[in-house]
Amino acid sequence: MSTKDEFIELLRSTNREGVEDLLEGLEKIGFFTAPASSTHHLNIEGGLVQHSLNTCKAALMVWEGMIALGPGLEKEVERDSVIIASLLHDVCKSDIYFRSVKKKKTAIGTWEDSEGYKVSYKNFPMGHGEKSVILILCNGISLTDDEMLAIRWHMGAWGLNLNSYEDQRCFDTSLKLYPLVTIIQVADKLAANIMERSGEELDEL
Repeated sequence: MSTKDEFIELLRSTNREGVEDLLEGLEKIGFFTAPASSTHHLNIEGGLVQHSLNTCKAALMVWEGMIALGPGLEKEVERDSVIIASLLHDVCKSDIYFRSVKKKKTAIGTWEDSEGYKVSYKNFPMGHGEKSVILILCNGISLTDDEMLAIRWHMGAWGLNLNSYEDQRCFDTSLKLYPLVTIIQVADKLAANIMERSGEELDEL
């Protein structure tokens, strides 16, 4: 099964109304071919869907592990919500990467052309997590409050405007009210920093 097929199967398993419309929308905005980043984890064609799938697998393991420690969590956080929030948290990246040629330094100190991606926010400059929420809602499915907030705040404190008292209060309140917010934050970091780290990145440290 391809990464794309696995993603689609997991999303369809939620039986959420509008999933087929959403999948069609994701195809149109380039979700399935986009990289996950321009220079870091999975900066390759199809990297975004791979990262989303990795985040989902990590999120389900975190959710299952936390239920083992505190069984009451199963009533607070539904499995379908874990799948939806983790698979769709980075939909905002679908249209920001464009192929380019960059100069890259070799091991012996010379420079060579290297194919990669540049970043532009001109298509829909709506932020990060909030952009994902809007794109999901506009492309066919409804989201619960905890799903929206988990996607909105999946970057953790990195997604905060530290000059905004309101942002800080909303972020802190979301963490306290909805365990799903923390689950998605943790899973996103596990995927990017453990599951997707490469030998090349370690060599550059």
